[in-house]
Amino acid sequence: MKFGLASGALWGLDTVILGMALLLIPFLGSPDAALASAALHDTVCALLLLVFMGFKGRLRDTLTAARTKSGRAVMVAALLGGPVGMTGYLIAINNIGPGYTAIISSFYPAVGTVLAVVFLKERMHPRQVAALAVALSGIIAIGYSSATADLPGNAWLGILAALLCVFGWGSEAVILAWGMRDDNVDNETALQIRQTTSALVYMLVVAPVFGVLGFALKASITPAMGVLAVAALAGTASYLFYYKAIATVGASRGMALNISYSAWAVIFGLILMGTVPGFLQIFACIAILIGTVLAASPNWKDLSFKGISKPA
Repeated sequence: MKFGLASGALWGLDTVILGMALLLIPFLGSPDAALASAALHDTVCALLLLVFMGFKGRLRDTLTAARTKSGRAVMVAALLGGPVGMTGYLIAINNIGPGYTAIISSFYPAVGTVLAVVFLKERMHPRQVAALAVALSGIIAIGYSSATADLPGNAWLGILAALLCVFGWGSEAVILAWGMRDDNVDNETALQIRQTTSALVYMLVVAPVFGVLGFALKASITPAMGVLAVAALAGTASYLFYYKAIATVGASRGMALNISYSAWAVIFGLILMGTVPGFLQIFACIAILIGTVLAASPNWKDLSFKGISKPA
């Protein structure tokens, strides 16, 4: 369980630092900022993983894994989670705002759990599903508190894009869990395949198609890129823990723990940016953290601080 909780905490940190980077020139006020920052973020993650795997002497393992059927499945998962899911997420933010996007996108673990039950034969007790619902309710509350009635763009396009994000992120975890059942594809090689595939598709396909490649290249040599790189470092660590969690406890429970990032983002927002949460956000954070832990725990009687520190 500790891997899933760590992935959520680090992704919350990534979210806050990335938000800080977007407040800097040239990202501030630019319509290209969201998509360009996503492309740069995944590219830096891929480069960090290249160094990490090279230092461990495991680059050959990744090449071997990429040639397998499971490795190719991870590439498909990369497309669903990165360019498809993240692009849908960003299009949704641009059209219905971050609050409503957070509400809709938070249901990706529910979709992923259904897919995991159907295709991977994973099981969650009714009480775990109820705990997941509590966590999702907390995320909805945080999204609602930050949502506004004034929509920045096309509402229908934003909703469809957010649903695309839900499907992309939910199915990504299930495909990854299936792929990592192969002894040749462990969580580290799977992640390097995923991030490399995502970065290449972003920089060679998505960024040119949406006309943000030039902006991304110019942004890469500005001070803001340093802040974005720190966010990517936190994101890379988060991914490593997330993939480890999926391999250890399964897709449904790994996703349930990962969505705790919504609560961690509020906490790190207070620490790093001085953003004081309201009563509703504090209550929602508590609900999210408790709900995610309970959703990932098959036997609640065994829960303790000592037990939470061990992978379940």
